[in-house]
Amino acid sequence: MINEMYLWFLLAGTVAGVCAGLFGVGGGLIIVPALVWIFTAYGMPADVVAHVAVGTALATIILTSISSMSAHHKRGGVRWDIFKNMAKGLVLGSLVGAYVATLINGNALQAIIGAGACLMAIKMLFFPNKEDLNKPLPKDYAQMGAGVVIGGMSAIFGIGGGSLTVPYLSHNGVPMKQAVGTSSACGLPIAVAGALGFMWFGQAVVSEFHVSGTWGFVHIGAFVVISVASFIMAKVGARLAHVLPAQTLKRAFGCLLLVVGVQLVYKAVG
Repeated sequence: MINEMYLWFLLAGTVAGVCAGLFGVGGGLIIVPALVWIFTAYGMPADVVAHVAVGTALATIILTSISSMSAHHKRGGVRWDIFKNMAKGLVLGSLVGAYVATLINGNALQAIIGAGACLMAIKMLFFPNKEDLNKPLPKDYAQMGAGVVIGGMSAIFGIGGGSLTVPYLSHNGVPMKQAVGTSSACGLPIAVAGALGFMWFGQAVVSEFHVSGTWGFVHIGAFVVISVASFIMAKVGARLAHVLPAQTLKRAFGCLLLVVGVQLVYKAVG
């Protein structure tokens, strides 16, 4: 049973990595729903399934965000001045988001994650990111404030924040390539702070429900397997993006994500 579960972790990491490289979306959008299903199927208590899925997803984003950030930095795509301003808010927001998530009922958190997946799918299908180069960049304190909001929401949904950071930057005078590159860097403080928050705040809860193999709300085995698989397969996905009709596939992925989101909400409230 345990060995089978790790095979599912490997599959989830493989799919998440390919999708991240192919579509430019964060692996958390795939990993969180996948872990909810895997943990549920293998008997994890429903009260903590969504929390462990989110905490683990955030931890897996650490490795991929470092890789992505490095690649964008080499191409001059990271605005480190913006990153410095937003990072403070991202760390604070992620820690607060992790704490708030621990206060939310397991089914309610699953419904929130499902609703978030639906919103991401709708944005992907109907509202592509657009540049507005005529707008001036917000003041430093406003960038930090945006970081708090983005960090908090990302920690609750278990994502690296790219779905929120890229639109924010591109609508505030940052060219799209720099918005994407800076967003990849911003994923690191979200993932580190969020994962540490879920580890810390979840310790007492998982002990109460006798959940094994976790450190707080982070499943160590899933973290290791998914991190390695997604890191390797992201490069495969990036290569496929140059030979496959990426826009058509992205729409198909948006439809799939919408179905996944609806199903998560239905199971949570049903």
